Amino acid sequence: MVPLPRVGRSFSGQRKVRLGDVRPDAELRLDALTRYTQDVSNDDTTAAELPDDMAWVVRRTTVDVHRPATFAEDLTFTTFCSGLGRRWAERRLVVRGRRGAEYEVSTLWIHLDVETGRPRSLSAEFHALYAEAAQGREVGARLQNPPLWGDPERIEWPTRVVDFDVFGHMNNAAYWAVVEELLPTTVVEAPFRCVIEYGRGISTGDQVTIACRRSDGEMDAWWLVDGDSVASLRIALLGQRSGTLAVGDPVLGNEEG
Repeated sequence: MVPLPRVGRSFSGQRKVRLGDVRPDAELRLDALTRYTQDVSNDDTTAAELPDDMAWVVRRTTVDVHRPATFAEDLTFTTFCSGLGRRWAERRLVVRGRRGAEYEVSTLWIHLDVETGRPRSLSAEFHALYAEAAQGREVGARLQNPPLWGDPERIEWPTRVVDFDVFGHMNNAAYWAVVEELLPTTVVEAPFRCVIEYGRGISTGDQVTIACRRSDGEMDAWWLVDGDSVASLRIALLGQRSGTLAVGDPVLGNEEG
């Protein structure tokens, strides 16, 4: 997680933790946090008046939970571009609460051609607005999470109408509901890191199974449709080098696009 830059564009927004966004213990759920970050990120691109600012698809989201927010806490989200690739960009969000809540979020977005649905190069307008904050840092789109292997535990996961957007795709934040279900058996308390990598995605009508493999303070999980992995999850306590990847660590898998 790279720090807030001293130069270049940044954007801030505020949210209050509402009753419908917390667990029974009054802590903010990660699906709600992700929804907040999506909204603030969209507010940034709207304020920037970028053309075709909707033509993006998320590749990976990393959330470091240092201190969870609680009900009625006021949160400030500060976002900036933390790295660039040929056809993708990394967005960072620094989240701080008035009662001490602290999260670090990093999301890798692939820029798409609206006509073809294929990745396309970042525009000159995008570079003019966001490149200075990235300070020349290059990021790749390689997968980091382990691929599905062996015969892990399987859990049937019924999808809901409210999980899907206007395109018939599962909203990125909806995947984090699975994380909320699995966290109690994986990580006891902060600080910990969660990484979701999105593949082809989940559409309305898909039958979804969660495959998961747990160990002390760590877990790997995969969203399966027709037996194929369409997204993956890695959870680990921060500070366990075997369980989490920092920016710049060696990565697994193939680069997309």
